[in-house]
Amino acid sequence: MKSYSLLIAATLLAFNLLTPAQAQFPGMGGATQPKALPGTAGDQSPKGTAKIIGSIVDSTQAKAVEFASIALYNKASGKAVDGTVADEKGKFALTKLVAGEYRALITFVGFKNKTIDNLVLANGQSLDLGVIKLSSSVKTLDEVTVTGQAALIEEKVDRLVYNADKDITAKGGDATDILRKVPMLTVDLDGNVSLRGSSNIRVLINNKPSTIVASSVSDALKQIPADQIKTVEVITSPSAKYDAEGSGGIINIVTKKNSLQGLNLNVDSGVGNRGSMLSLNGSYRKGKAGFTIGGFGRGIYNTITKTNLDQTSEVNGVSTLTRQTGDGTSRGLFGQYNLGFDYDLAKNQSLTAGVRYGVRNMISPQDLVTQLFTNGTPSSVSYRNVDTRNLSGTVDANIDYLHTFKPQQEWSISTLYSRNDLTNNFNADLLNGTGSLTGRQQNLNKNVNQEFTLQTDYQTPIKKNQLIEFGAKGIIRQVNSDYRYLLAGPTGEFTTEKNGTQGSLLYHQNIAAAYSSYTYTTKKRYTLKGGLRYEHTFIDASTEKDGTLGIGNYGVLVPSVNASKTFNGTTVKLGYNRRIQRPGLQQLNPNFNTANPQNITIGNPSLRPELTNNFEVGLSKTIKKTFINATFFGRVTNNAITQVRQPSDTLAGAIITTYQNIGRQYAYGTNTFANVAVTSKINVGVFLNLFYTSLTGQTTNADGVSENLTNTGFNLSGGTFANAQFGHGWGAQAFGFMQGSQVQLQGKQGGFGFYTVGIKKDINNKKGSIGLAAENFLSNRFNIHTVLNSAQFNQVNDVYLYNRGIRLTFSYKIGKMTMDAPRKKAKSVNNDDVKSDGNGQTQSGGGAPGGGTPR
Repeated sequence: MKSYSLLIAATLLAFNLLTPAQAQFPGMGGATQPKALPGTAGDQSPKGTAKIIGSIVDSTQAKAVEFASIALYNKASGKAVDGTVADEKGKFALTKLVAGEYRALITFVGFKNKTIDNLVLANGQSLDLGVIKLSSSVKTLDEVTVTGQAALIEEKVDRLVYNADKDITAKGGDATDILRKVPMLTVDLDGNVSLRGSSNIRVLINNKPSTIVASSVSDALKQIPADQIKTVEVITSPSAKYDAEGSGGIINIVTKKNSLQGLNLNVDSGVGNRGSMLSLNGSYRKGKAGFTIGGFGRGIYNTITKTNLDQTSEVNGVSTLTRQTGDGTSRGLFGQYNLGFDYDLAKNQSLTAGVRYGVRNMISPQDLVTQLFTNGTPSSVSYRNVDTRNLSGTVDANIDYLHTFKPQQEWSISTLYSRNDLTNNFNADLLNGTGSLTGRQQNLNKNVNQEFTLQTDYQTPIKKNQLIEFGAKGIIRQVNSDYRYLLAGPTGEFTTEKNGTQGSLLYHQNIAAAYSSYTYTTKKRYTLKGGLRYEHTFIDASTEKDGTLGIGNYGVLVPSVNASKTFNGTTVKLGYNRRIQRPGLQQLNPNFNTANPQNITIGNPSLRPELTNNFEVGLSKTIKKTFINATFFGRVTNNAITQVRQPSDTLAGAIITTYQNIGRQYAYGTNTFANVAVTSKINVGVFLNLFYTSLTGQTTNADGVSENLTNTGFNLSGGTFANAQFGHGWGAQAFGFMQGSQVQLQGKQGGFGFYTVGIKKDINNKKGSIGLAAENFLSNRFNIHTVLNSAQFNQVNDVYLYNRGIRLTFSYKIGKMTMDAPRKKAKSVNNDDVKSDGNGQTQSGGGAPGGGTPR
């Protein structure tokens, strides 16, 4: 928790300056007074022309030690003459020093004190102490248990950081296993993610977008191995530096990196009854240059799904009852392969380049039996075997440059090219009651999404307690979607069905953006961060059927304000921001998807963006061994993009789902969690999400009659986790989560539960590990019970998921590395954009039309 680190660092600095010598400094009129913190109004120390600079790192991990205290003492008198606190990169500077002989004392909680003697300064001299390594203090870590345990969750002025690298149950799993444990996030059994009940979120990987999340966040998360995730940042109140896109907030997944010298190779593998994985990641660094190459493959299998659907509809006075059962399985292969390069052009300049390829192949066969009753009389029975294929190949390529002038003063240029080739097809065989083939159907939907981004950013400190940032960005996007719906007899050739079931969408979206942000921190630990961002979106959209759609260009001004204050171990945060949510490809795509002819989906290419105002108040405090955080929030969304369902007027018993800009959404609630350090080896946590939502809107039903829609209710979810470390490299962890029903405009989506336990054993001096994890082992299946209704239809849908699983994991590190100081790499493009479809489907990176990005 950075606010706590700041408080501790400032306290230690003041302590070092005032004790044990009770140092006194000349004041007005011969009086004496304690030395004030450098740069504050009370700082009256003698001024010279010399300075001392350096950086502080952890000797065991080569990571920067943030906010370490540096005190400078006169060698002859032993009195403290100056002092400062290292910045977030571990860098520090003592300026305006008088010539003389000094010693420096560096301190921070959890590390041994470091003294540097015999520092001799001459007038005008700049003395660089280089990299100063602090060693861990075992005694201090044992005594300050709460600090170590609370570090599982860190708080910053605009985000919450969950340190995922301590999770041992997720090895062999994927990113969804980690995100389920992050406070404020909800991940359903399909891997769809929401933040405070909103699925309109941006998912970033290492502060930048990727086409691996282009078609589906839930599928993309399956490509990221859980044990490669270092932290998950939940940005609930994004500053102006971030794109205006994402009404619910931003999730940034930070993967593990290293700044080591030498050659290494990490091998990670896992095998289970429902999935297996293999990961190979290598790196080589020599001097100023570094190379990385890696690959990750994951296969899923034995994933059984059974469904029951009962729905009634009434169109033109005819009532139709549909009863459907489904038996299906799914299997898939996910892969991600990357090649990276970085080079230090000079001491303060770096160049980074990389290319990444991702593949996702999901195949989901399902057998459907459908009975129709017309006005209470059985009318037909149909049998349908459908094979759905969701295939994609994605490429990201970037070149980035960073110039650092001095600590916190830097300028960067970033570029990104992304492309996503996505295929959503299905083939269906139609059977009669005896199992004979009576006909075939096929839907072909090919999408190509491309984008190019260029951005530049500059930031500079003002004095010692202020920071100003500004930048500009341009994004060029193009989406092509071609679709065809084909029919054939038992033996005949496929022919295209008429009536608009063949067509294409061409969607150009260009975005120009600029922002400015200002951060101010007082000596009493008040922090204020305010900013303003403007984005202008240019749209040119057309379909083969309707021609130019005439969607106008639009601009949006996005303010943001975040404030925090730390006192007596308590941190209070306030935040306000305005966000825009542009529609994603799945919502725009006019493809008529009839994989299940009783539940048909079709996009709306004429959708407009929605605007959301977010408010939040947060409170966190450490009470002995317990860390508590509570956040209260409000969200108001206008012109909301909402799923709307209505009976088909041509297909008996069918319900058609599309998207419309209707109505307004309100959400008010709280997120609360607590971590308890039971002992120095055992940590327990609980979390609870509760909010009230109200949705209102107006749509036109199948009979052409205007219908007012309103739905309200509470949404509740929560969970608990525990982890323990034992001797001889043994560790254990457990996690459980429950989510109640979620309010939608036309009903409620069913809740579910999830739990997992695992153990791990380090081997060969921690060069490797073996582990065993089990999930949902006490129950055979979970049932998601969803009820949707309106004046014209009622739908009850039960989805049974058989996800009891067990997996064995193994990892090993090959190669010998030596520590090197952390290197600051060039910043990369960060496009966090595009509306999700409400089921975890999003477009981002080279994905769909959307806009914006952090920076």
